[in-house]
Amino acid sequence: MIPLSYWDLVAAAAAVVLLALANRMAGLGVSRQLLWLAARGSAQLLLLGLVLRFVLGTSHPLIVGLMALFMLAVAAREVKIRQARPLAGRWGYLAGGMAMFLSSFLFTVFALAVVLGPDPWWAPRFSIPLLGMLLGNTMNGVSLSTERLTEAVVRSREVIEQRLALGETREAAVSDIARESVRAGLIPIFNAMAAAGVVSLPGMMTGQILAGASVDQAVRYQILILLLIAAGTGFGVLAAVRVVSRRLFDERHRLRLDRLAT
Repeated sequence: MIPLSYWDLVAAAAAVVLLALANRMAGLGVSRQLLWLAARGSAQLLLLGLVLRFVLGTSHPLIVGLMALFMLAVAAREVKIRQARPLAGRWGYLAGGMAMFLSSFLFTVFALAVVLGPDPWWAPRFSIPLLGMLLGNTMNGVSLSTERLTEAVVRSREVIEQRLALGETREAAVSDIARESVRAGLIPIFNAMAAAGVVSLPGMMTGQILAGASVDQAVRYQILILLLIAAGTGFGVLAAVRVVSRRLFDERHRLRLDRLAT
C-alpha cells in the first residue's frame, strides 16, 4: 500500500479550495459551507482514526458496543436535523434511531455471525466498519423517506382528513404517500446497485484493491456489502415510514400535525 503523508492530503484539499473560490466567483453562496464541511469531515475522520486505534487495540466487547451505540445516536441525530419537519420531541430521534437499530444492527450481526464468522464474532476490525457502512446508507434512506412523508402529509392535509371523514383508516388515508416515501428512500441504493461495476467502482472494493487484496476477494466482499446495504436500507426505510406515519395520527385515527416540530 502506498503511504500518504499529511502534505498529500493538503494537496488534495487544494482542489476543494479551488472549488470554493469558483463558487464564490459565481455568487452561489455555498463556499463557506463547502469549506466548513470539508474541514469538519476531515477532522472527524482523523478523530475516528484515533478512536479506532484504541478500539482495535483493546478489542473489548463493551468498548465495541459503546462505540456502536454512539454511532447509532449520531445517525439518529443526523436523520432528524436533515428534515424540515421532523417529529417533535424525542420522537424526532427515536423514529429514525429505532428503524436503523432494527435494520443495520440486525444485518451487521447476521453478517458477522453467519457469513464472515470472525473470532470473536464481534471483532472490531470487522464489526465497526461493517456497521458504519450499513448505518451510513440506511441513514440516507431513512432521511429521504421520512422527509418525503412529512412534507407530503402537510401538503395533503385536507385530502387526508377528507378520506378519514369518509371512514378510511389512518393506514389507508396515507397509503399512497407512504408508498412514494418508501420509493424515495430506496432511490440511492437502487442507483448504487444499478451503477456498481458499470458506472462506478464501489468504495470498499477500491480500498481493498489499493490495499493489495486480490481482485476476486475484493469483488466478493463488495457484493456482500452491497446486498447487506440493500437489505438494511430497505427494512430501515419501511420501519421508519411505518413509525412516523403512525405517530402522525392518534388512537382515534385523527391527523395530528401538532406532533411535527415547527
